[in-house]
Amino acid sequence: MPPAATVAAGASLPPADLDGLRPGFSRLVEVSESGIPGASRTGIPGASRTWHLLDNAAQLAELGVEPIGTVLCVHGNPTWSYLWRAFVADATDAAARGDAAWRVVAVDQLEMGFSERTGTVRTLERRVRDLGDLTRALELDGPVVTFGHDWGGVVSLGWAVDHPEQLAGVMLLNTAVHQREDEPIPAPLRLALRRSILGRATVSTPAFLETTLALAHPPLSAAVKAGYRAPYRHAELRGGIGGFVADIPADAAHESFAELDRIASGIRTLGVPSLLLWGPRDPIFGDRYLDDLLERMPRSDVHRFEGAGHLIAEDADYAPAALAWLGDQSSDRAAPARPGRDDHYQPLWHYLDELRDSDDTALVEMAPGGSAMSGAAQKSGPRVVSWRLLSRRVRELAAGLDRTGVRRGDRVSLLVPPGADLTAVLYACVRIGAIVVVADAGLGLRGLTRAVRGARPDHVIGQSKGLTAALALGWPGRRISTTRLPGPAGRALGVTHCLADLVEIGAASLAAGAGLPPEPGSDDVAAVLFTSGSTGPAKGVVYTHAQLSGIRFALAGQYGVGPGTGLVAGFAPFALLGPALGARSATPDMDVTSPGTLTATAVADAVAAVDGTVVFLSPAAIANVVATESDLTPAHRASLAEVHEFLSAGAPVSEPLLAAAARLMPGAVAHTPYGMTEGLLLTDTTLDGIRHAVRDSAGRGEADAGGVCVGTPTATTVVRISAINSLGVPTGEPSLQPNVTGEIVVSAPHIKNGYDRLWITDRASRLGTEPGERWHRTGDVGHLDDAGRLWVEGRLPHVVVTASGVVTPVATEQRIEGIAPVSRAAIVGIGPRGTQQLVAIVETIAGSRRVSLAPAELAAAVRLAAVLPLAAVLVVPKLPTDIRHNSKIDRTRLAAWATVVLSGGPMRQP
Repeated sequence: MPPAATVAAGASLPPADLDGLRPGFSRLVEVSESGIPGASRTGIPGASRTWHLLDNAAQLAELGVEPIGTVLCVHGNPTWSYLWRAFVADATDAAARGDAAWRVVAVDQLEMGFSERTGTVRTLERRVRDLGDLTRALELDGPVVTFGHDWGGVVSLGWAVDHPEQLAGVMLLNTAVHQREDEPIPAPLRLALRRSILGRATVSTPAFLETTLALAHPPLSAAVKAGYRAPYRHAELRGGIGGFVADIPADAAHESFAELDRIASGIRTLGVPSLLLWGPRDPIFGDRYLDDLLERMPRSDVHRFEGAGHLIAEDADYAPAALAWLGDQSSDRAAPARPGRDDHYQPLWHYLDELRDSDDTALVEMAPGGSAMSGAAQKSGPRVVSWRLLSRRVRELAAGLDRTGVRRGDRVSLLVPPGADLTAVLYACVRIGAIVVVADAGLGLRGLTRAVRGARPDHVIGQSKGLTAALALGWPGRRISTTRLPGPAGRALGVTHCLADLVEIGAASLAAGAGLPPEPGSDDVAAVLFTSGSTGPAKGVVYTHAQLSGIRFALAGQYGVGPGTGLVAGFAPFALLGPALGARSATPDMDVTSPGTLTATAVADAVAAVDGTVVFLSPAAIANVVATESDLTPAHRASLAEVHEFLSAGAPVSEPLLAAAARLMPGAVAHTPYGMTEGLLLTDTTLDGIRHAVRDSAGRGEADAGGVCVGTPTATTVVRISAINSLGVPTGEPSLQPNVTGEIVVSAPHIKNGYDRLWITDRASRLGTEPGERWHRTGDVGHLDDAGRLWVEGRLPHVVVTASGVVTPVATEQRIEGIAPVSRAAIVGIGPRGTQQLVAIVETIAGSRRVSLAPAELAAAVRLAAVLPLAAVLVVPKLPTDIRHNSKIDRTRLAAWATVVLSGGPMRQP
């Protein structure tokens, strides 16, 4: 007999003294069971069953408030409605404060908790129908937001799929709706499913229950454990636990498999807002299940609570987050937000104010030079800056800037290397409403001159080297030095103040009782950030305070970066966002103008310095980090093993390169987000996600998928494709049609406000004219696959138009790079557009000292891999790349160079 077939027992109210559970929420409800085919196993039609619920309807009535909707909470196995006690209480308390009032109904599923033990087998299909019976009995008519955990998440999603007319949203704690055939189900469940173990582990003994309770981080108190054990004191009360485990559809032959598949498919079409709150340390429903949910509901809001596991409701303070999300949804119900709207504005300096009295580490500068933060030069050793010091310095610098004439709306060009000084100055500027202008030193003097002159700064803050260049090249703006210069040098450079002066002036002003200027508005311009110049002259991208805040929320939501997180950024923009996220941050010791100088030991040292859990590196940096792996000590490797999330972006990242880096951080989920200066973090995928995508394409018999998979849109992003015509021009109406190559068009709250003083360029990059819409044409070419994943195939200017049709470069390059001798490859077109010929240009692993036609054997291998006809194969010592990332190949430059070479010109390095 299955473990669920136990002696029938009636429902009852829980003991009144259970830790954290308010007795007034408990109630018993009689529900008429609808029954389904196979009633002898699943219930008798029309039978009355008694459910135990936690329900705050009575409390809301006492408060005299009308709920705006109901949150239907469904526990999993082997928990019960006790799991939701904090959420029910917090929702009730919020209503008492005058916040949005939500009725919360947290059920005990039949056979579980203090609900009736019916003595019947309850399959997944039956449980979904049970929940429908209950909501019908309660006369819930919407709007309803479901909230599920563990297998209760599946049951709640089944109800959501069956009641679209009542559904207003979906919230989930760790759960799963799909199990890949090529992956085993979690080890604890495999063990429990063994026939020889199932009954003893789940029913005869409380082993399964106790194992689940042991998954909490930190361990549960004795009182909370007693609360979870309360309804399962005896074997005859634990039949539902065994029945739930037995109902796990381990394969397609299981009777609940079809229902699980129905639910997994159905959630793709829910069309309602969704929130996923996740515990990454879950040994049962780990991140692979989160990835699957995001693939099915790609616009979900996500928060990963670092350190939390399967019992996320106990590990993390999830209830306030869920209520806040509900508040956002309810406030938008009458007027849904258009793409581009930001409902989560929080100024960048929020955590600097919140943590101003904290001595915890805010940032670590691995190779400091010293000035504003320390007051004197520091020759060696990392500089550790606390939140208290950083907050004070930012306020002092802000006051000093204001007192010395920097006004709201003034432009301030920052020629300061990444580190403590740049961070403090940047946050001081945005706090007083000044507009920061940031251009990479890697642009070189010519590129910087063009950028700074184009931005027309009112003030320039920099080191003596940058200020010397500013003077020599006639850059505009009043000069402020990062360090105190000797009198003659300062006067020669036109320096009016140094940062130490501003600190002194600001500190004196604040001590005298003068405050800071009023905060800028969310729609005020905050920054002009210059692109890398990899696809033409660097462009100034304008961001408002709200859009910068949107970047912060996108990062926090997607990767769980926040207070307590250690962030290591081998890419300056992400290091600068550390304080906005409330995270400890460090930039590894490296030449920021050359990411390829970053070493494995430098990354490990930075991770150790901030107890790093999230690491961001550019693709070019990864290559050298992997190449220098042999220099790592055991201590270095131990530090890297503590990393939870690894991100690489700036250019499409190949699976082998991402895998090589992931091996250095074995505990991390490897991500490769897609984005650009105009919109950071637009889509995201993981290493496993890339592999799944490649396997999917291989399963369809495709030689390749036509590019690099960059995953599905992040929670606040919408992606469309504007199909290109036979001339390689995007003319199609932006759509979600799969497997159509075109220009990638995106919209998100954190998309740029525009290009700085480049009206034609800005106009050409925009789509949509309705108020509030902000669509950006990325200039990238790609397609969406059948699963909604985005594949990047190259840049629009790099599309080759041959007599046989349009060719995008990335897929062919990847095939060529699969040849053993080839390190990197580029595909370009020469000749008139429409009859262009394809040329392959390669770097070899062995290296070449000169430019040449490829040897016959290599040329033959490249032609075979390319599949497409090639006019020539050229070998070069080094392919030209962009300055910032050292990873984006300059195909436009290569095409012009190849045209000259193949026309009889000199064989010079491109």
